[in-house]
Amino acid sequence: MTDAPDLARLLAIMARLRDPERGCPWDRVQSFATIAPYTIEEAYEVAEACERGDAAALKDELGDLLFQVVFHARMAEEAGLFGFNDVARAIADKMLRRHPHVFGDAVIADEAAQTAAWEEHKAAERRGKAAAAGAAPSALDGVGPALPALARAEKLQRRAARVGFDWPDLPPILDKIVEEIGEVREALAGGDAARIADEVGDLLFAVVNLARRAETDAEQALRGACRKFERRFRRVEALLAASGRSPETASLDEMEAEWQKAKAQER
Repeated sequence: MTDAPDLARLLAIMARLRDPERGCPWDRVQSFATIAPYTIEEAYEVAEACERGDAAALKDELGDLLFQVVFHARMAEEAGLFGFNDVARAIADKMLRRHPHVFGDAVIADEAAQTAAWEEHKAAERRGKAAAAGAAPSALDGVGPALPALARAEKLQRRAARVGFDWPDLPPILDKIVEEIGEVREALAGGDAARIADEVGDLLFAVVNLARRAETDAEQALRGACRKFERRFRRVEALLAASGRSPETASLDEMEAEWQKAKAQER
């Protein structure tokens, strides 16, 4: 269970850090915009700790992420917008509303039915917000533009798929990727930087679509590829160093040879 005194202590620490006279000079001048990048970074560090299965790191990273919530809530309270208790109350109300099978009389048969019910609750809330704003509802409502691009692409595709706008199976997606590669080649040949960026974006979007339909998380897949590249490149550096060389002094062919050795050593 949550120890309320510890939470109260954290809120008091945040208030002191933001105190106009006695607070921290750095904390006092921050805003929602300047803190947001740190919030995103901390969320990724939580994900990384989960991937490593490192419970001690996860505890620390969750604390860092909680501090980001407290920081935003404190700035909002100072601006007369809302406070931490309002944030906690809002999410508690939302969880009660979205779990009528737990806190009400609704009956949910299994996980798949719960997922469908959850999405319908969220869709109903989005339709309500659109109506309140006088806007026409869209299947894409609620997919925030600030999401990391891979995650946003996947969410946009899933939303479109729910209303039937989706490839029937994998082969057409693979064909689309080949088509996009051809268009990237044409753009590169033309030398137009804006078109190159546009076509590369289309290619990435198509690859995310493939990952989605293959039930592979594109973000996790790319993070795994980054870890693999880093591991192998560090091994290349070590192999070169063992023979008195470095990436700066080795040729591309020499580095490629060591890369193949690094790959073989992992098998």
